[in-house]
Amino acid sequence: MDKNRKLMLSIGGPILAFLLVLAIWDLAVRIYQIPPYVLPSPEMTWQHILSDWPVLWLGFQSTFITFLMGFVLGAGAGFTFAVLMDSTPLTRSVLYPILIASQAVPVIAISAALTIWLGFGLAPKLVIVALVVFFPVVVNVLDGLSAVDRDMLNLVKSMGGSRLSIFRYVKLPATYTPLFSALKLSATFSVTGAVIGEWTASTSGGLGAYLLQANSRLNTAGTFSAIGLLAVLGVVSFLLVILFEYVITPWRSSAKARRWSRYRASH
Repeated sequence: MDKNRKLMLSIGGPILAFLLVLAIWDLAVRIYQIPPYVLPSPEMTWQHILSDWPVLWLGFQSTFITFLMGFVLGAGAGFTFAVLMDSTPLTRSVLYPILIASQAVPVIAISAALTIWLGFGLAPKLVIVALVVFFPVVVNVLDGLSAVDRDMLNLVKSMGGSRLSIFRYVKLPATYTPLFSALKLSATFSVTGAVIGEWTASTSGGLGAYLLQANSRLNTAGTFSAIGLLAVLGVVSFLLVILFEYVITPWRSSAKARRWSRYRASH
């Protein structure tokens, strides 16, 4: 029961916060009588979503594909890079300062250069989203690998464990907590990266392009419709990462974690 309650709180909390924002938004419009061209009500925004749903749905699909592919690409590359840096200290000492310095350059500043190098289309958008995910994953996973108990590593080595066995049974579980912390942050930031990519290198629409068109026409209902769908995408992505974390790390939410295969040291 405690395990299920914790999962429900993790998922229900963001949903409740989202509904609270909608309620405050609606009350502010009604109490202060804000004109629709300044701030449309949630009801007016919802009506616009229904009336222009075919176009919004196509834009949502385009943004979602960019987000999902870039997110997976950035997370996979970041995890692999962190493992390689941990296995070779020289590589870590050389590349880690470069990674830190690279974060001083905003992603939007290099988006134009990516468009020149990769052209318009899907490729530069994927790179932008992947860059947003890459750095948090590298830093968090590397911290998790560095925090592994050295006595545990020595114990497994003394039992004849191979490098692969040590990584699988000792180091890999140590990366789960920092990895999912990075993924939860990146799940929302990646949506922003997808929009930036659509603003600079899009030829196939998307919610970012829809947002620009609605804004240029002073269509506030359309603008908030796109913003609302982007918010939904970010919240749902965040919740899916929490759910995936719940499945992968059951011991964090329950004292009775499922049994894993027994460790067998290879000789």
